[in-house]
Amino acid sequence: MIIKYNTKEKELLARIMRAEAVGEGNLGMLMVGNVLVNRVLADCLTFKNIDTITDALYQPNQFSGVDSPLFFGNPTTSELNLADRILRGEYYYPATNALWFYAPSGDAECKDIWYDQELSGRYKSHCFYNPDPGICKQIH
Repeated sequence: MIIKYNTKEKELLARIMRAEAVGEGNLGMLMVGNVLVNRVLADCLTFKNIDTITDALYQPNQFSGVDSPLFFGNPTTSELNLADRILRGEYYYPATNALWFYAPSGDAECKDIWYDQELSGRYKSHCFYNPDPGICKQIH
């Protein structure tokens, strides 16, 4: 276990992974989970007072998936198993050290820099962004 969580928070993690990336398959959902857990671990930038999955998930203007119909409803056993993998500390490139991701519209390329953060890579329709290593030491 890399962060503290309760059953409700594991379910929230599974639900946001589904809402943000069900179309990206299991690996895409795992990467979304990496970003959320990184936000809990990081004590930097706009994530200084983010200490739980709930804090990270409901931080204003961060995860658009909380407004998606896919977010509502109980997670499946498969989705809970994916959340367990993230909570055990599995990481997947390019989300390994990422604190942000977005999906550009259509076939647009990922921006090299997004909100002053460097592109770490793309997986299917999601672009992932890392903070500078010296700024967020908890995730590097």
